[in-house]
Amino acid sequence: MEEILALVEARLRTALGEPDARASVTFLGTDRIEVLRFLDGDVVRYATLGMSAQPMADPTAAVVDPLKGPRAELVLSVRAGLADTDKVLRPLAVLAASPQVEGVVVAPGASLDLGGPLWPGAPFDSVLVAESGGLVEDLELDAPREPVRFLPLLPMTPNEAAWKRVRGAQELQERWLSHGTDLRDPLRGSVSLD
Repeated sequence: MEEILALVEARLRTALGEPDARASVTFLGTDRIEVLRFLDGDVVRYATLGMSAQPMADPTAAVVDPLKGPRAELVLSVRAGLADTDKVLRPLAVLAASPQVEGVVVAPGASLDLGGPLWPGAPFDSVLVAESGGLVEDLELDAPREPVRFLPLLPMTPNEAAWKRVRGAQELQERWLSHGTDLRDPLRGSVSLD
């Protein structure tokens, strides 16, 4: 487990530079989850470290394989200095712990609901999980382990989350693209859903 996390942290540092801050959260019955903060010009990126220590397993599986199964870490990018986004550390750790706590398999296209704002005053209370392979390349592990995928999180307003449930992740992403939505803007409103 420690070996995998060391490789994951090295991949994050290679892709995003040196973290300027880190925090850790431990939930009862789970492994520690860390959240690293990286500054990149006017963008701040938050990346989880610890979610990939164990493979995610189908909650209905009778036997859980300790090696096989998808592994992931979460990455959130927002514009710096516009909102108190550093308060996102605990919500991100909660999302990263959800596979251990709730048996959730986090995959692209999924919605993750926080039950409250992403940070104080945020217009977002859920996120859309996007495809990996862009900002941080997947990390290959020795077989039979699956690669660690670094999944970007796209904040959603309540209206966008409701629309996504009806129309699907692809249509919401196309809507954002066609309207030129700045998904890194921590203060943005909901995209037009007419």
